[in-house]
Amino acid sequence: MTPERPPVKLASAAPRTVLERADLAPEAAALAGGASDSAAALRRLIEAGMLADAARFLAHALPKREAVWWACMCARATAPEPPPPDAEALAAAEAWVRKPDEEHRRAAMAKAEGAGFRSPEAWAAVAAFWSGGSMAPAGQPVVPPAEHLTGVAVAGAVSLAAVRREPEKAEATLRRFLDSGLDIAAGGAGRIAPA
Repeated sequence: MTPERPPVKLASAAPRTVLERADLAPEAAALAGGASDSAAALRRLIEAGMLADAARFLAHALPKREAVWWACMCARATAPEPPPPDAEALAAAEAWVRKPDEEHRRAAMAKAEGAGFRSPEAWAAVAAFWSGGSMAPAGQPVVPPAEHLTGVAVAGAVSLAAVRREPEKAEATLRRFLDSGLDIAAGGAGRIAPA
């Protein structure tokens, strides 16, 4: 699970801040808490087999654009041809990653609503919306999203994707997802071949 390239995109994520946001199980938080940096904390969780906690940690440790992209890659890997509302939510999230502006951010939330907030694709789109800006309707006083909300939505998308097709194989799926996230953290595209 160790990437060939160092996960440089985790360098700015302070382990303590990530732990405060990620809501890990107590034993996972204790294990990761003594790590020197976020990459080391993530490695400890993976090596201990605490994959769900590792995924939540990574969702909060990656920069927001990379985290949303990771959610998109996980969704794509488990549903290459999602139903139209989910496909639209995924396309909107990916459009925001490519051009993270206000128009794409708001479009992502509209598509998540259209998908009924029920799928990994919808939660990837919510993650894009919660990345910044305002949660209030356009033209209203600014209500910024809490800093941890993108990670919450990404963790939700990744968790839903891991159990979507073969819940009994969730652990193996999470391992593939974590490899993807580590690739993204190292500057790669994080593409995951469908199982």
